[in-house]
Amino acid sequence: MAVLAGCATSAPQPQAAEAIEVAPPAATAEANRTPAPTPPEPTLPELEEPASPAKDLLRDTLAYADRALDASATTLAREMARLSVPDDTKPARHLRLALLLTQTRQPADTARALGLVQRTLADANAQELHPLARLLEARLTHQRRLEEQLERQGQQLRDAQRRNDQLSERLEAVRAIERSLQTRPAPAAASPSAPAAGASSPGNGTKP
Repeated sequence: MAVLAGCATSAPQPQAAEAIEVAPPAATAEANRTPAPTPPEPTLPELEEPASPAKDLLRDTLAYADRALDASATTLAREMARLSVPDDTKPARHLRLALLLTQTRQPADTARALGLVQRTLADANAQELHPLARLLEARLTHQRRLEEQLERQGQQLRDAQRRNDQLSERLEAVRAIERSLQTRPAPAAASPSAPAAGASSPGNGTKP
């Protein structure tokens, strides 16, 4: 009876072994694990505005400008290309494009942004955006003056550098002439026989 009891208790052991064989190894689990997906690049979704604005365009435009501050150069270029397509049914379109253009720090984009802001101020459907547009117009006008002043100073600096180069070339030419004069041979000395002959000639008042 003890032998039978021992056999009865040891019978379930093959099932445990089968369970161990079924479990996948750790290396296989790591191989089957899928990589985490790469997060997409943040975008600047456009907030749709009806022809007659029924929501706070100023608030939405400020939120758009805040998102644009952290956008990459690729996203900004894509947004500027999209907003450049004319669409008069969206009053905030010109002002949003102007806000993006101010981040390029280019004089041509500054002039373009100033023109877009002035178009916003002339748009009767963008009344809610006029306070922000006037503020941006004052900033862009001041920035445009500074850029023009820097351009004039740069032109003056280039002109001064060109004059300095011309003076340096003339000075080098004068020095070359001086060096050529110093290397010329000295003139030959006069022969001493001529005054001696004159001294020994008769009628010179000397006694014999």
